[in-house]
Amino acid sequence: MALKGNLRDFSTTQLLNLINLARKTGTLTIQGKEVAHVSFREGKLIYAHMGSENSNLAIVLQNAGKLSEEQARIIQTKAKGTSDKQLGHLLIQAGYVTQSDIIQSVRQYVLDVVYKLFTWAEGLFRFDANELPSPDRITIPIDLESVIMEGSRRLKEWEILQEELPDLDVSLRFTDRPDARLRNINLTVEEWRVISFINPRNSIRQIARANNLSDFEIRRIVYGMLQAGLVEFTTPQKTESSATTSTTTTATTSRRDHASEQQSPAEKRSVVIRLIDRIRGL
Repeated sequence: MALKGNLRDFSTTQLLNLINLARKTGTLTIQGKEVAHVSFREGKLIYAHMGSENSNLAIVLQNAGKLSEEQARIIQTKAKGTSDKQLGHLLIQAGYVTQSDIIQSVRQYVLDVVYKLFTWAEGLFRFDANELPSPDRITIPIDLESVIMEGSRRLKEWEILQEELPDLDVSLRFTDRPDARLRNINLTVEEWRVISFINPRNSIRQIARANNLSDFEIRRIVYGMLQAGLVEFTTPQKTESSATTSTTTTATTSRRDHASEQQSPAEKRSVVIRLIDRIRGL
């Protein structure tokens, strides 16, 4: 008989502790914001997938920065119908990636899926014993103790970030002389990509979607940039379509405000150009 319940009564942390202590083998399915499938073998995490996400190996490697967007697109087209294990073998033989690249990328993808579940306060779950992913999937054994510890830490961080950044529909702009601060800050690839989208016309939520980032990930990146003094909140600009429906006075004011925003100091223009050039070279 399958174990069933609701996360309101039995949290993700408790479920993983149970699976770990009982050395369970099977698949945990959680239906909340999306449908997540998490598989285990003898108490170790081996595979995870979120319903709406593309878990094709080429996409996983692209998101990990091991393949370019163009490479991933071509590989998916040419290798259509090929299993992840077969595709991984072909990519290694062709010199695109190493075995270590594949293991690290798949491992991180699985962990990212599971860490999201720690922030789910509600959702129906079901554990089916001895049900495992198809043999063509790449599975990586991961100790649950470390996953539970990191997931619990992220949950606390998530609660703090929600308090600090409750609204993702606001926009950001660079502060004066951000290039002076950037010289002393080491940013990740994801942070550089987020920076390239910073513009009063883009909300934080839109930036997250454009970079395939979760609410937790975008909050953490933006919070760090705010603390570093790189960016600040600003009122979102109206789109061109909404401006044309306004009165003549409102439209004139909107155009003047838009022009003011575009006339950034030389420091802002130069740093954005350098950022974009660096991102393109990643």
